[in-house]
Amino acid sequence: MSAPIVHGGGITEAAARFGGRFEDWLDLSTGINPRPVELPPVPQRAWHRLPDKLTIDSARAAAASYYRTNGIQPLPVPGTQSVIQLLPRLVPTGRRVAVFGPTYGEYARVLTAAGFAVDRVERAADLGPDHGLAVVVNPNNPTGRAFQPAEILAMAATMKANGGVLVVDEAFGDLEPDFSVAGHVGADDSLIVFRSFGKFFGLAGLRLGFVVASNAVLDAFREWLGPWAVSGPALVISTALMSADTGAIAASILERRAGLDAVLDHAGLKRIGGTGLFVLVEHPDAGALHRHLCEARILTRKFDYDPRWLRIGLAPDAEADKRLADALRQAGALRRGDVFRRGDVLRPGEC
Repeated sequence: MSAPIVHGGGITEAAARFGGRFEDWLDLSTGINPRPVELPPVPQRAWHRLPDKLTIDSARAAAASYYRTNGIQPLPVPGTQSVIQLLPRLVPTGRRVAVFGPTYGEYARVLTAAGFAVDRVERAADLGPDHGLAVVVNPNNPTGRAFQPAEILAMAATMKANGGVLVVDEAFGDLEPDFSVAGHVGADDSLIVFRSFGKFFGLAGLRLGFVVASNAVLDAFREWLGPWAVSGPALVISTALMSADTGAIAASILERRAGLDAVLDHAGLKRIGGTGLFVLVEHPDAGALHRHLCEARILTRKFDYDPRWLRIGLAPDAEADKRLADALRQAGALRRGDVFRRGDVLRPGEC
């Protein structure tokens, strides 16, 4: 069994190690809108009854419009992770898997655990005839690398010619809709797009995502997930929010991103990537900086595969920006005093 991957959002674990109540912590370890949108009204029947066809179809229609699909009704799923778990079923026996990396670690973990050889690739030219499945997160987590639609479609064509499938994870694509290839998914099975609902709307706890694929692939996912995979309230909420104007949500996120950029630049941290919902910084003592911020009750995301990196998400308001700025200012003073290096190397899995 493969080792579990440490993801962002582990406030409970961080508090157990460094102290403080859950409420004392500022969680900057995720790529989620820090200002959750106001929930629309949910009728009592959505809680009382299993979701009916009208509720499901309404959510699919709203998603089709929101993601600008080409006549395809996206399939609602209980979070993208649920369908990542199903990807091994799409890989022909004996074929390898290509994952554009570094990226969200669950793809390689799930596919490796299923017995497939997984190659980390960086360029479209790395895709070969032995790859039965390829995965690209676009824009990428954590680097923010983004391929143009034409590049993604060329990858899909390569995979199709080799009898394979390209999965494009657009979890962070809401702020950059022009990068999406959801509208290019057609009748063949060679291109699949995953979309996340909770990140942009700040409702990750809803556990909702959508799959855009051919009807044959959607039918397979539906069968594998079983009936009523997504709750009625989640479907009702997504229908309302995806049917409304989201301009104010996007503007709020970009305002918060500008606040984070200003804090990081003032602290002299090197920004090397990111999306609208997080920034990736490079620091020679990233492990020590991560620990220092934990001691200040601020959680960021470190990476065992690159100890120079920290991913820092958006704070909810200017007061939280100031809290981060004060902690980074103190970290700078400690480092200048040659105190900052104490215990700067953390074991994988530590906060």
